[in-house]
Amino acid sequence: MADIVLTTLNAKYIHAAFGLRYLLANLGKLQSHAVLAEFDINQRPLDIAEILLARNPKIIGFGIYIWNVEPTAEVIATIKRVRPDIKIILGGPEVSYETENQPIVQLADHVITGEADLKFAEVCRVLLASPVGDEVTSLHPNSDFGARSSESQKETPHVVSYPKIIPAELPEFSQLTLPYDLYTDDDIAHRIIYVEASRGCPFTCEFCLSSLDIPVRPVPLPALLEQLQRLLDRGLKQFKFVDRTFNLNVNVSKTILEFLLERYQPGHFFHFEMIPDRLPESLREIIAKFAPGALQFEVGIQTFNGEVSTAIKRRQNHEKLADNFHFLRRKTGVHIHADLIAGLPGETLASFGAGFDRLIALGPQEIQVGILKRLRGTPIARHGAEWEMVYNPHPPYEILQNKLIDFATMQKLRRFARYWDLVGNSGNFIETTPLIWSSGGKRFVASPFSGSQGTDEAVPSADRKGASSPRPSPSATTERVTEDRERRDASPFHAFLHFTEWLYGRTGRTDSIALTRLMALLFEFLTGELRLDTKQVAETLWRDYRRGGRRDKPMFLRDFLPVEDMTISWHKTKAALPKRQARHLV
Repeated sequence: MADIVLTTLNAKYIHAAFGLRYLLANLGKLQSHAVLAEFDINQRPLDIAEILLARNPKIIGFGIYIWNVEPTAEVIATIKRVRPDIKIILGGPEVSYETENQPIVQLADHVITGEADLKFAEVCRVLLASPVGDEVTSLHPNSDFGARSSESQKETPHVVSYPKIIPAELPEFSQLTLPYDLYTDDDIAHRIIYVEASRGCPFTCEFCLSSLDIPVRPVPLPALLEQLQRLLDRGLKQFKFVDRTFNLNVNVSKTILEFLLERYQPGHFFHFEMIPDRLPESLREIIAKFAPGALQFEVGIQTFNGEVSTAIKRRQNHEKLADNFHFLRRKTGVHIHADLIAGLPGETLASFGAGFDRLIALGPQEIQVGILKRLRGTPIARHGAEWEMVYNPHPPYEILQNKLIDFATMQKLRRFARYWDLVGNSGNFIETTPLIWSSGGKRFVASPFSGSQGTDEAVPSADRKGASSPRPSPSATTERVTEDRERRDASPFHAFLHFTEWLYGRTGRTDSIALTRLMALLFEFLTGELRLDTKQVAETLWRDYRRGGRRDKPMFLRDFLPVEDMTISWHKTKAALPKRQARHLV
């Protein structure tokens, strides 16, 4: 039993709710009357409601995010039907903007917009002491469970309540209790542990919620280092820093990296989001000293198109970015996870493809191809009319089409993103993936935008003007097919796009493809469609398969491999790292 239950539906069990722990840590004397109850989106809403109701709470605080808003609304609707007296408080980025017409907001009693670390405790004190009364918006603490209005100083608390939408003042870290002791031993052993050295972002990229979070506020460094030491002492191996710009303050980031390096042990893994064009020599020196695989940098490239960058207020020096990538790949063992966004206003398919190829040439271990989302509150909405941006009205609000990329092509990009994650990013096909755009095979292929071969359908739909357009002559069609072939030979993007359409045609799905099934399909594509050497492809796939520590030889490869085993090194250090990153350590 607890008066207050703090809860959310995580995307996966392995993700520990960082925000809820901040709320709990800052409840003050109410903390002993509160509990955490974490779920994930794969659990049935009715079962979640049952568990929450069994706690018999007076208040339930829900963390609302883009991935959980719809199932959480179903949970809340059930709770309100069974126990309408329970106060429901919402918070989180999904309900901090554009609250007016959100169904989940209509179900709730209160919504705290912004960073609710301190405001949630204040609201709980009022609700537990004064369940009904006059609306006020300015209170100060009176007792453990009550609050007086600013006009009243009587012994008995004035009866008060809050409006439905409650903006939270931006807290300074000096006001906050850090939440790291609230990670349990089970969390540390089995889940991703989030930490932060700062909040906010100095940039104004219009697709990102962080562009609304200015200024950047640092955590007091002595307090943070003390907490990091406590987590290390408890055996934590993997740290994920959620700072949007970890290397913004070079002195602070250098101090933290030096702290972690001094305490490094095999198996430690540290994730940071980095500004890609900001890597001065003082940071390079310390980064180069870490063991291979110990650091992962998530770097947001998003686009290489200068006009698009200007339109969405994305500032980036591509020359410095390239120089930093070359340093990281040649001089360090950093795992680079780079982000690109498809569907940005003004970005054509051709310019996105050119950006992908440019990023491939820089050699990051992973490229996260994201589809543009219109997150609530972000300024990207201002481009809607000019670029005819059409978004899905349901989470995650991905773009469906725009002026330059039609719906059918955007669907192909969506499949490209999913298949690239399965093949290019997973680490399961380190050596095999480049074969897709190798030029060693003889091939006759149509445009990646069509399912036919050698007809006018090989022309992208964006290039066709309608049914009345003249049909290309046979010679023009041959030239087009030749151009497509040459483009694919020179372009990893167009080559992989062709593979994704072939793969989708063979499977009709983008999920639930078993690894050995995916291997067999790759083998079929490379040897049949691209006509690459069968023995070379088989041996390459086998080396990739063994890289993951696997020993069983897939049946379809056995006729093409020597009887003796091929040796692939698999050191303890690699095995101790996250599996996906470890597979990239060749």
